[in-house]
Parts: sequence; structure tokens; C-alpha cells
Amino acid sequence: MSIALVILAAGKGTRMNSDQPKVLHQIANAPMLAHAMMSGAALEPARNVVVAGHGFDDVRKSVAEFAPEAQVVLQESQNGTAHAVAAAQEALADFEGDVIVLFGDTPFVRPETLEKMVVARGDNAVVVLGFEAADPGKYGRLVMRGDRLEEIIEYADATDEQRDISFCNSGVILAEKSTLFDLIDAVEANNAQGEYYLPDIVGIARDRGLSVTAVACDEAETLGVNSRAQLAEAEATFQSRARKDLMEMGVTLQQPETVMLSFDTVVGRDTVIEPNVYFGPDVTVESGVHIRAFSHLEGCHVSRGGVVGPYARLRPGAELAEDVRVGNFVEIKNAMIDTGAKVNHLSYVGDASIGAASNIGAGTITCNYDGVMKHKTTIGANAFIGSNTMLVAPVSIGNNAMTGSGSVVTKDVPDDALALARAPQVNKLGLAHKLFEMLKLKKKNMSEKAN
Repeated sequence: MSIALVILAAGKGTRMNSDQPKVLHQIANAPMLAHAMMSGAALEPARNVVVAGHGFDDVRKSVAEFAPEAQVVLQESQNGTAHAVAAAQEALADFEGDVIVLFGDTPFVRPETLEKMVVARGDNAVVVLGFEAADPGKYGRLVMRGDRLEEIIEYADATDEQRDISFCNSGVILAEKSTLFDLIDAVEANNAQGEYYLPDIVGIARDRGLSVTAVACDEAETLGVNSRAQLAEAEATFQSRARKDLMEMGVTLQQPETVMLSFDTVVGRDTVIEPNVYFGPDVTVESGVHIRAFSHLEGCHVSRGGVVGPYARLRPGAELAEDVRVGNFVEIKNAMIDTGAKVNHLSYVGDASIGAASNIGAGTITCNYDGVMKHKTTIGANAFIGSNTMLVAPVSIGNNAMTGSGSVVTKDVPDDALALARAPQVNKLGLAHKLFEMLKLKKKNMSEKAN
């Protein structure tokens, strides 16, 4: 049976106190909406429809980045969740199969849970996702009889006995397309808010003699985000889960609670990550790497046996081959560092290629930007770049070449050559003493004038 996703993302999110649509606020460097889409993607849906409203253009751009095949439709006025799903009906006019309704502000429903709902659809017309709540509060209650869902009772309408029920409604629903939209057509706005609520289809389905069931998931999966405080809670939930997953896969986190991961972070086993390391988007670290404390990685790849940090920054386009060493206060950007090369401290390497086994001395800078254009520095294999060398790109350093410390290199250096590019040293005897005395006198005169 084919699956279509309908993801509701039209809410403004007033409690976020933001000009940005609620579903675009980020968790682990991806919009909440993207997390919901990635969960649904595990079902390999034939169709993917996002219902947007507030900030429609921004939502559409974000969807295009994470799921370019998805269709974004407009809910012109927000009249409840059933009304929102109805906005997707035209986009699914030629679709035959089941539709699962997700929420862009409920980012943690696991793919395995959605698979359970698909299996449960079998003999049932409608499947609802529920959870056992530690504190049911004002959630809608799922009234079960055996494995059959009798009705969803909103807290305000529940009796004292029904309020004792801890099995609560997440809002996620699965049904065959025609059945879903037939039931939605029958929903009425007979409530205080005058809105059309999706959970009402359960009662309508039961009245029509259709079978309805509920699948249970862990409460943490149903965490919804409606405020900045809940956004922070969601971030903490993601990080805790992601850190645990890494450690179960054989990664050592010396102080797990201080390591921040992104939605797409990939780390191989037997890698060691010290405290206070930040992973931005698009980072892959292979097995047996050592990431030392206070390092920042984004858009980069670190191969086996590498050592990064402490206090290193790998920016987008940084590609480290096997056994590369990048040390403290080193920044790498858009550069390929070949096998066994070392950039051990206090250097900037941008728009560059460094050959195997080369050594980059402290304070080296690839001067890649002329104020308008970026230029490349190429360093061959087994080269030795002396401390405090300025490499003014575009420039090439040959294999087995050297630069003298303090050089400003503006011309290509051939293989096996030593480049010395610094002004001759001149010692002015006694001038230091005279200069200091002159400066002290000047400072004294300025102080007297001020008083």
C-alpha cells in the first residue's frame, strides 16, 4: 500500500514570540519541520504534502532544501486541524493509498512508531497514535475497549472517570485517503473555538461502523513545541538521544552532556570526543579519530586516525585525510589536508591543498582573499612551512620545499627549494633606550596637561 505524508505546518506559534514560523525554529541545526519530514521519509512515501500558512514562502524554501519533491499547499485561514488536512485534498486527488498526518511542531515521532501504525492499519479504517502520559493534564483521552478505540474525549468534556485515563492523544492519524477525506467532510465546528478538529473523525468513523484502533508510543516522541522553553526542552531531548545512540555505536564521549550534535552528525566507532565539542551540520568523522576539547566542526570530513584540537575549528569544505593532525587554535576552511600532514597550532588554512606528510609551522596563514576574489594555495608533499609564513595566494609550494620562518611568499616555490622572503634585519644601536625615554616623556606631558 502506498503512503502519503501530510505534515501540518501552518501555525504561527504566538507563544514563540517570533516573526519566524514556529516550525522553522531549529533543533540540532535543522527546522522542527525537517525533523518531522525525516521521520516520515523512513516510510518511503509516494507523496509528501506540507500544509503551510503563516510565513508560507519561508516554509516553502525550507521544505525545498530538505525534501525538494514535497508539495507545499496553503491553508489560507487557520480553522483547526481537520481544516488543515482538508487543504491537502486537492494535492492528493490522484493518489491512491493511506495518508498519515504528522505535525511540524512534533519532531520526535520515531520511524519505528510510524511503521507500527502502518501495520495496525490492516483491518482498521483509522489508526491513532497515543501515549501513556506521566501527567495527562489537559490532553485528549483515548477511550479504549480492548484494542478498539471507542472515542477521543477532550479534557473539558471528560467525566472524572475519563480524566483518570492516562492513555492520551498525540494527534497523529493514519487512514486510507478516501476514508480520511470523507470523514473530514463530516466534521462540524460545534465547539467554543468554532474550529474543525481532526480527532472528531474517530467518533464519526465509529458511528459509521468503521473499525478504529490506537498504537502506543513513548511519551517523549510526542513532545510538541509551542514556546521557547519547550524548544530548549526539545533540543535537550534530541541531544540526549543522539549522544546515547553514538555511545551505543562505540563512540567515547568523555563528558557527554557537553557535546552538541547536529541532526546529521556521523561519527565512526572508536572515536574519542573530549568535552565541549560542537558539531554543526554536515560533519562526518570516521573511526578511530580523536576530537579534543573545545573544537568546533561544521561541513567537514575527518578520516581515520585524525586528531583535531583542542580549540580547533573545521569550517565547510575542510577535508582531512587519514592520520592528519590539526592542533590548537587552527582554522581550516575549504581545504584538503592529505595523509599524515600536520597543522599543529595557531594557523589559518583556507582555500588550499596540503600534500601528504607536510608540516605547517605555527602562525602560518594562507592569504586567500584579496577583498574581491578568493585564491588557492597549493602545498606539495613533504613540504616544511616555517613558522609565521604568509602564503599570498595564488601560490604553489613544491614537493619537499621549505619556507623560512617569517617569510611573506608571493611567488611559486619549486620542488626541493628553500624560499626566504623577509627584509634584512638592521640593528640600530642605543635607539631602543632613546625611543622609550621619548615615549615616557610624552606620556608624562600628556598626564600633566590633563590635570
